[in-house]
Amino acid sequence: MIPRVPRLQVTELVLDNCRSSNGEIEGLNDSFKELQFLSMANVELTSLAKLPTLSKLRKLELSDNVISGGLEVLAERCPNLTYLNLSGNKIKDLGTVEALQNLKNLKSLDLFNCEITNLEDYRDSIFELLQQITYLDGFDQEDNEAPDSEDDDDEGDEDDDDDENEAGPPGEYEEDDDEDDGASDLGEGEEEEEVGLSYLMKEEIQDEEDDDDYVEGGDEEEEAEGVRGEKRKREPEDEGEEEED
Repeated sequence: MIPRVPRLQVTELVLDNCRSSNGEIEGLNDSFKELQFLSMANVELTSLAKLPTLSKLRKLELSDNVISGGLEVLAERCPNLTYLNLSGNKIKDLGTVEALQNLKNLKSLDLFNCEITNLEDYRDSIFELLQQITYLDGFDQEDNEAPDSEDDDDEGDEDDDDDENEAGPPGEYEEDDDEDDGASDLGEGEEEEEVGLSYLMKEEIQDEEDDDDYVEGGDEEEEAEGVRGEKRKREPEDEGEEEED
């Protein structure tokens, strides 16, 4: 059985595809005080009026809903938002987006597949209207792509700094490391050559022993044939001597 997690401890909540019965937010209240990430994609929301106060919320996903206005609620109840995804909604004009000016910490805004993107000079207009944002639809004003996660990048930078501090000034140990590597490589090479040579030497020794055995066997056969030949020669001589007697 999965234990219930107290709402005060919940920092991330995903409610994607949980359809709203009346187009409004249901089930959320002020008890989710620690919430930092909230996703309500494809919930058929038409209004944000019942959004509770979430002062620690940093990322809000509201894509593929039917929201057409009322965005001023976000600045009132989620003042620390840094990322807002409104793609696939019914946002048509700059006046609707103007309410986001009060989100002073907002850095990234997505409006993909909203009618507002069809406006002439859409990107320039949004960047001029919301001067606090850095990324619109995943790109900055110079068309540089946004990183996957700004938090991850910050953590990575801190880790890199820590590693550099622990390692000491660059170049301090490079020469010693190179010498050690060279010595270790040489040692490994010598071991490999010695092993290879000893293996070959064993084969040669074995071949010589086999050859010696073969030669010795041949000499024995030749000696045996010589003895038999001498016996044959002696037998007629012995017979002749017996007849003379």
